[in-house]
Amino acid sequence: MAGAVLEHLGETKLELGPVNRGEGPWLRDEADGIVWLALDRGDGSVNTVSRDVIKGLQSHIETLESDTPGAVVIRSAKMAGFAAGADITGFDDMASDGAAELLKQGHDVLDRLEALGCPTICVVHGAALGAGFELALACDWRIAVDGASFGFPEVHLGLHPGLGGTFRLPALIDPVEAMTLMLTGETAHTDKARKLGIADLVTQERHVAAAVDAIVAGDVERDAPGLKARAMGFDQARRLAARQMRKETEKKAPKQHYPAPHRLIDMWEEHGDDRVAMQRAEIESFATLLDSDTSNNLRRVFFLRQDMKDKGRGEDGIDHVHVIGAGAMGGEIAAWASIKGKTVTLGDIDLDPLGEAVKKARAVCKEKHLSAIETRNALDRMMPDPRGYGAAQADLLIEAVPETPDLKEKVYNRLKGQMKQGAILASNTSSLRLSKLKGDAPDPSRFAGLHFFNPVSKMDLVEVVRHDGTADDVTRRLAAFCGEIGKLPVQVTDYPGFLVNRALMPYLMEAMVMMDEGVDKEVIDTAAIRFGMPMGPVTLADQVGLDICLHVAESLKGALDKPMADISDRLREKVEVGDVGKKAGHGFYDWSEGTPHPDSDLDDAADDLTDRLILPMLNACVECLRKDVVKDADAIDGAMIFATGFAPFRGGPIHYARARGAKEIRKRLEELTGKHGERLAPDLGWQDL
Repeated sequence: MAGAVLEHLGETKLELGPVNRGEGPWLRDEADGIVWLALDRGDGSVNTVSRDVIKGLQSHIETLESDTPGAVVIRSAKMAGFAAGADITGFDDMASDGAAELLKQGHDVLDRLEALGCPTICVVHGAALGAGFELALACDWRIAVDGASFGFPEVHLGLHPGLGGTFRLPALIDPVEAMTLMLTGETAHTDKARKLGIADLVTQERHVAAAVDAIVAGDVERDAPGLKARAMGFDQARRLAARQMRKETEKKAPKQHYPAPHRLIDMWEEHGDDRVAMQRAEIESFATLLDSDTSNNLRRVFFLRQDMKDKGRGEDGIDHVHVIGAGAMGGEIAAWASIKGKTVTLGDIDLDPLGEAVKKARAVCKEKHLSAIETRNALDRMMPDPRGYGAAQADLLIEAVPETPDLKEKVYNRLKGQMKQGAILASNTSSLRLSKLKGDAPDPSRFAGLHFFNPVSKMDLVEVVRHDGTADDVTRRLAAFCGEIGKLPVQVTDYPGFLVNRALMPYLMEAMVMMDEGVDKEVIDTAAIRFGMPMGPVTLADQVGLDICLHVAESLKGALDKPMADISDRLREKVEVGDVGKKAGHGFYDWSEGTPHPDSDLDDAADDLTDRLILPMLNACVECLRKDVVKDADAIDGAMIFATGFAPFRGGPIHYARARGAKEIRKRLEELTGKHGERLAPDLGWQDL
């Protein structure tokens, strides 16, 4: 490689050919008849595909059309990966500037890339997502550097691929597999990408140049489309496949709330054998969806996530984490921290949970597609510590023992004199007030809450809880720690239930009141699901654990100023006999055959059913906003979406409340109060919303 490349990239060793810096987002040079184009947009660590990227590519293609080389290689100059998709920050401007016309311009550039009279090769390391994937698909060949991944996450933004993905991917691989990737937003990692036919070659970075030479020399072969792929060229076969796709898609993304995947199915069914018609339909559909409420709100959710990520940036000064308690939560916290690069010691007086925690860590590694070496390294960093020796060396100690104040007091007392100078002690408590625990902490100023949600490996949010004496640098470092382990921190004050449980419990408890009134649990859950929740409150209570729900409800009932629903006798009875939900196999539902999926007829349901479930949750969020439990409304919206799955297409509970109208909701709560009791009385904060 030329010295200019190494000067630009520092110590990196990406195979970019003899690239010169040049102007704009593309680096370009030529050697041995091969032109190398390397995407290097802006100052960030990740490429996105924006207008300037497409415009710059167009300029290079014009040159290549008039002076065609032996081959063109396109790749990224960013170590982080190929491209993370389109630049979403420009979508609002795109909608106002005429999205269809801009899309046509982008299509024209990729069509011209596809039509170049020489082999075009895309080398992908890291992720090629969305528009980045579409750029790769416009090339003749794709080389995946081991660890690469490909995907179309547009469905999570209320969209479908918009730069040719809807017709190029089904033309390249099994069309049903292609549709599945687009409809689900799932990622095809290296092995799957090779198996599907997305990647023609998989290699190591040091062999990229040799792989390029092999393709140019004609030494690489690929399979022809299979029988199934050819069959999907017939209308009848596509109709049958589309019918099944609609059925499965409706279960996870109802057409009423998520139109994009259903539009995609319609387009493929009608135009799957006609590229020109499919391209025209894709442009028109994307432009229409871009201006929909669903897409606007889902893009809002994307920016909420980005803002929470920003809150977790910075140096945490935490290398060694000691977790106390190897139960379900402690074991997963330890596993996740080790996977993310922290040295972890895991303490428990019982050896069996320590062994189970190691097994769980291995399972999480597999689920997250870690290589054998990455898995080995993660497990090496996670050390069972039955005698608790790691407490003295740890920068952060996370207490994850059962929710019993006396037990936590004993743990904290044992730590006095053990913790090193500057170390932080954080409790994973979900319901106990820090103000009641801080007096037993070795140093109250370095004591806080770090509330993870179950399962830790799948739930993004962590509540960073401060009491009135927590030092500022402690909460800052804990937020940075969350960021370093790939979690989204939300800073909250020491309030009953903090934020998430304070808002969630009225929702769960009202469902139980309804069951006591004789409303069928499937009807209750169906109403919540049709509103947009990922599961109904009864199913959620079972999944969380009825014992945990009871404990949190009891904690809140005695700590809040306003009344809560009476705790259901049925809930107490379930807990007493051990039917505590999913983990026991039985709760309100029978879990022996998997997660229940209620889908009841709501024709005879009460008119106020949905509002009785959802508005108490909104009411609690407004209370938390009024009492400064959380800094602002956006933080509440993000926390509730990423911790509870609150209907993302509605943009968050506060956003939904404002869209529906604060006065209208306040009036509705007053009506519900008169009918069902003071627990539903509107919070004073509605007046200022």
